[in-house]
Amino acid sequence: MLRKTLILTLLLALLTACAPQTAPTTAPVEQSMTYTDSLGRTVTLEATPQRIVSLAPSNTEILFAVGAGSQVVGRDEFSDYPPEASSIDSIGGSFGEYNAEAILALEPDLVLAAEINPPELVQQLEDLGLTVYYLGNPTSLEGMYTNLETVAQLTGHDASGLVDSLKARVAAVDEKIMPLSSRIPVFYEIDATDPSKPWTYGPGTFGDLLISRAGGYNIGSIASDPYPQISIEQVVAANPSVIILGDSMWGVTADSVKERPGWETIPAVQSDSIFPFDDNLVSRPGPRLVDGLEQLAKLLRPGLFE
Repeated sequence: MLRKTLILTLLLALLTACAPQTAPTTAPVEQSMTYTDSLGRTVTLEATPQRIVSLAPSNTEILFAVGAGSQVVGRDEFSDYPPEASSIDSIGGSFGEYNAEAILALEPDLVLAAEINPPELVQQLEDLGLTVYYLGNPTSLEGMYTNLETVAQLTGHDASGLVDSLKARVAAVDEKIMPLSSRIPVFYEIDATDPSKPWTYGPGTFGDLLISRAGGYNIGSIASDPYPQISIEQVVAANPSVIILGDSMWGVTADSVKERPGWETIPAVQSDSIFPFDDNLVSRPGPRLVDGLEQLAKLLRPGLFE
């Protein structure tokens, strides 16, 4: 009898050891993460956000670039790049008017704001119970890389490969431009609603930075305002060899510039060196700034980039 009991015990032990182990009844909990945004606010994410609303075109471009495009459920009215962003629900933003109800309805676990969004909007959304991270504008390409890394970290992605690729492209431009001893005078037009006094990029803007890094001298850099209006007299006196039309998207053409009274004496007009340009590559502080740098360098120094 004792022998039979021993055999049964051994068999039960063997069967228990060979049986498949059941999964734990509770899944591991993601550890919450705390960040400090560009307003100095503490932002806590309980888990990697899967429903993100972007309040600015630059943020939308960054989100897609770092691999978080599929997590974006809402975007501002002007987010049109990459093309697939246009199919995402719009939450307004035209003339600064955002639809808070539409944002709430999307049930986001992260709202990504930018410097074009006033702090009052951030506070309003936070008061509604939403988690908002405010991403400030960079002041250099290096700062833009940091923003990419920040958004990648927030959304559970790795931007190191993207950043390395962008740095390599910028270095390739720098290698050709930096040895040059002279700079080409450039007038970059943002808005010529008043053709006698058009708006341009002044000091401290990416327009100024990219023109300089591309081998040009931005004639608007002498202004004290980052977005100054320059009179026709000032443009003529600066003798720009190249005119770049960032307002070409609004219908401004090289021919219309040539017809402006007083512009006929400008070297860029006389040599037909007037070029349309996608201003989004300059005005949106995201990864396409590198595209803007490359295109400006090719316009200003075509012989170096054949």
